Order: sequence, then C-alpha cells, then structure tokens
Amino acid sequence: MTIYNYLKPTSKNLLGEEMPKETKNLEDKFLTASKFSTEIERLVKNSNGLITYIEAVVTYCQENEIEVETVPKLISKPLKERLRHEAQRLNYMKQSSKGVLPL
Repeated sequence: MTIYNYLKPTSKNLLGEEMPKETKNLEDKFLTASKFSTEIERLVKNSNGLITYIEAVVTYCQENEIEVETVPKLISKPLKERLRHEAQRLNYMKQSSKGVLPL
C-alpha cells in the first residue's frame, strides 16, 4: 500500500480552488466501440425492422452530433459483419466470393 491509498479524494485543484463537480463519470463522456454497438443494436431492435443498421448508424450520428468519418473506429466486428451483409444485400457492395448460398 502507498500513501495515496490513505488520502481522501478532494475536489480542489492544485491552487486550492474548488473544482466544479461532474455529474457523469469520465467513462460516460467517451463513446467506446461496445457502447456504440449496443446503441445501434438497440435502435434496430426497437424499430421492429423499420430501420436498417446503416440507417441506425446515420441516425445515431445525427442525433448525437458525431461526424460520420469517426464511425469506423467505433464499429465492433459483429456490427461490421451485419453492416457488410446489409450493404451486400442492398447492392451497395459487391457480393463476397466466399461461396455463400442464397437462402
């Protein structure tokens, strides 16, 4: 154990001035890939099939003022696969040559 374990957390800065209290944790301020993916999944699930994954991503970005250019960093692998499948189904992308049989 160190001395820092015994110190009480303080809400003062180095000058001894009171710092404003934050209502959210630091983690809540930043968007992670898992948070982004769960929000997109929630949007699609709650729409009962009315919006697609692509539309959900664009809608989420518009509502939360996120630039669409930053989205690739936030997309998880499962969400990326769903987006790829949807884009291929809508002919936005070429079909993959992995020998997928039509259902």
